[in-house]
Amino acid sequence: MADKIIENNQVSIMGKIDTGFTFSHQVFGEGFYTMEILVRRLSDSEDRIPVMVSERLLDVTQDYTGEYIEIQGQFRSYNRHEEKHNRLVLSVFARELKFVEEDEETVPLNQIFLDGYICKPPVYRRTPLGREIADMLLAVNRPYGKSDYIPCICWGRNARYASAFTVGGHVLLWGRIQSREYMKRIGENQTERRIAYEVSVSKLEYID
Repeated sequence: MADKIIENNQVSIMGKIDTGFTFSHQVFGEGFYTMEILVRRLSDSEDRIPVMVSERLLDVTQDYTGEYIEIQGQFRSYNRHEEKHNRLVLSVFARELKFVEEDEETVPLNQIFLDGYICKPPVYRRTPLGREIADMLLAVNRPYGKSDYIPCICWGRNARYASAFTVGGHVLLWGRIQSREYMKRIGENQTERRIAYEVSVSKLEYID
């Protein structure tokens, strides 16, 4: 059962470690820490991706900043209560990792596969330049009755296709994890820079 659940949420990324470790939480005496890695795009820009790692996988007392690492895992979410509302927090949960040599010829690695269910009506729109976009929120089941809620964005033909999906619909999708900076208004005259994470979809299938 657990193996089947893990198969429905698969992430492979490779990038440069850009931060130290920050303690997140503890489960049955096992500490979990977050770090951020920079993953190159084909366009040579970068995505900043948060990673959750167990102290059993990596020596969290060491500084690995600048090292290149390949990670296999899952894209997970949890709700963090902020002020008067909940904020969806996303990160890659590392199951396996290894340090790698960076090479100019290395093809950027950023792949995700999700098998889940539509939990909000997709939002279809066009940009001012006429590009078609559809936003989806996918619920991906985890063991023990839990689910991860993953924001996904579709483009062009995929956006038109996704716009017809209904809540509860079963979807398979492939893509990459991307980060996007935005300014959050936190007061009348105050804003804060934040980073949003989502799956940029390259292929999707609707399962009847």
